[in-house]
Amino acid sequence: MKEIELSAGTIDYQDTGGDGPAVVLLHGLMMDASLWEGPIAGLSADHRCLAPTLPLGAHRHAMRAHADLSLVGTARLVTEFLDRLDLRDVTLVGNDTGGALVQLIVADGAARVGRVVLVSCEAFDNYPARVTGTTLALAGRLSPRMFGLFMQQMRLRAVRRLPIAFGWLTHRGDAATRRWTRPVMTRPEIRRDAVRTLRAAGEDARRLAEASAGLPSFDRPALVLWAAGDRVMPPEHGRRLAALLPQGRLVEIAGSRTLVPLDQPEQLVRLIREFVPAHRQ
Repeated sequence: MKEIELSAGTIDYQDTGGDGPAVVLLHGLMMDASLWEGPIAGLSADHRCLAPTLPLGAHRHAMRAHADLSLVGTARLVTEFLDRLDLRDVTLVGNDTGGALVQLIVADGAARVGRVVLVSCEAFDNYPARVTGTTLALAGRLSPRMFGLFMQQMRLRAVRRLPIAFGWLTHRGDAATRRWTRPVMTRPEIRRDAVRTLRAAGEDARRLAEASAGLPSFDRPALVLWAAGDRVMPPEHGRRLAALLPQGRLVEIAGSRTLVPLDQPEQLVRLIREFVPAHRQ
C-alpha cells in the first residue's frame, strides 16, 4: 500500500502501476480497498488499478479535525486524489456506497473521468441503504464510545451474517467483513471519524437524490452492473441509472449479493475488461 497526504488527512491506496488504462475503484461504508483484491488480480496485468481506502469507517489513519467526512466531502476527496496523481481519462468504478460517490462526482463535473462503472450501489432515495445502512446510521447517533461498544457485536460471525449487518451484502466475504470492522472496534480516532460520516447521512441522502439530475449530462460510456435479486440495492435502481445515463448499459449478475467484487470477481473482471479494453483504439 502507498500513502498520499490529502486535505483531509493521509489516505492509503493500492496502485498497480503500468501504462494501461487507469481504473480507480471505490468501496463502501465500513469497508476498505481490499474489497477489490479479486478484480485487481484479474485486471492489473494490462490496466493500472488504483484503489484508495477512503475514510468511511475501516480506514487506518485518522482524518483531521476540520475534515468534511460527509459523502459529499469524501467525493471531493476522490476528485482531489485524481488531481494529485494527475490521472486522466479514468474509469471510475464504485460498489455499494462507492457507487454513490461516483454519482456525486459525476454531478460535480468529473473532468478527469472518461467512463464509469456502477456496481450494485446506493442511488436515488436508497441512502442509507435499506436495513443495513439504516442500522448503521441509527448507531451513528451514539457517542463514538457507545458506537464502538455497539460494533463489538461484529466480533461474532452470527451477528455479521445478520441482514442488519453484512448478511444481505455478500455470500462469500465473511473474512473481509471481519477485517473491516476491526478499526472501529479497536481505535477511538477511527470511531470518531465513522460517527462523523454517519451523522451526515440526512444531508447526504438529499444530495445523492439530487445527483441523479446530473446523470443525463454525463455523455460518456457508462456500465451499470447489478446483482440480480439484490435485497439491499433495488434492481429497479440499476435499470433507472442505466436509462438516465446517455451511454448507459445494464448487465445483471447472477449468483451475487451487493458486494459483487467478493461474490463474483471473475464475472466482474470479464465485464470491466470488455468495457475498458487494455489498448484503446
